[in-house]
Order: sequence, then structure tokens, then C-alpha cells
Amino acid sequence: MNPNPTEPVSENPIIIIVGTNRKNSMSRQVAEYYHAILERMAIPSHILDLSGLPPDFVMTALYENTGKNPEFNQYKEVVERAKKMVFIVPEYNNSYPGVLKAFIDGLSYPSGLSNKKVALVGLSANHQGGALALSHLNDIFSYLGTHTLALRVKLAQIRNYWKEGTLHNDLYKMLLQQQAEQLIEF
Repeated sequence: MNPNPTEPVSENPIIIIVGTNRKNSMSRQVAEYYHAILERMAIPSHILDLSGLPPDFVMTALYENTGKNPEFNQYKEVVERAKKMVFIVPEYNNSYPGVLKAFIDGLSYPSGLSNKKVALVGLSANHQGGALALSHLNDIFSYLGTHTLALRVKLAQIRNYWKEGTLHNDLYKMLLQQQAEQLIEF
């Protein structure tokens, strides 16, 4: 696990992006679980947690300030070097978190996510598992030329199945494992 974008990472790891800036989030815990799946398969991965973004990046790293925020640029470089990513996306207000949209807006256009391969994992407290959030995010990725894996894992009512730091739902475990295997071959 490597939450710091300044620490060295192995060549071409799968980047697992925690799609919220909420500290100690459920998304972070799911990202760690996904990292462990990849680790068991001997696939290098790196967790990029948006909770570490500079708090003022919307004002200091976007638009006319592109390239001017060194902390944000470290995150941007990790994503832009990546070939494959997993986005762990919590559902906020029936969509994905605004910080994730702002982060995507701060990447190079149009090539920051172009031709990248991504997998999507949604999580929610309700019965939909972030389905709308993943749909909205997939629309953005399609526009940017990002290739999205067909298997989108939706972890509905996640808090009911997350106990003592791990997932307690056989179907969810199987789907995450299958998605990781498909992403490796993607």
C-alpha cells in the first residue's frame, strides 16, 4: 500500500483511486481490500487516496493555474503514467463525489485519461450500490476516450457487509476477484 504519491512505486502498477476526499472513508477500506486481492495475485498496485489532495487544489491547480500546484501535480503524474486503474466510487447525492470530478478536470486534456483502462467499483448505503454514480462516471470516461471494463462491481448496503475491517459477503468477494482478474487481462 502506498498512499503517498511521492513515494516510489513499481513499474506499471494498477492504480487504485479512492474517489472521495473524506478521511478514513469506507472507500479507502475497500481500496485496501482490492489492493490485497491484487497483492495475492502478485500484481503490483498503488492506492491513490484523494483525501491527501491539497485542500485548495480547485483554486490553485485548475484552469489558468494548471501545473502550478506541485502537490496536485504529484497526483496528476501518478494517474497520467498509469495504464490501468480501479476507481472506488462512493455514491454521493445519487452520483459520484464532486472532488473526483474536480480531480478529473485537473488532469491533462484530452490525453490525461485517454486510452487508459479502468475498472469501476461503486459503494453505497442504499440498495443500488452506486449504480448511478458509476453510470455518470462512465459517461465522463467515454467522452475522454477511457476504456472501461464491462464488469462494474456495485457494493450495495456496504456497511452491513463490512465488519472488523473486512468484507463479509461471498458474492461481493467473488465479484471483486473476478473484476481484478478481468482487469489484469484487459
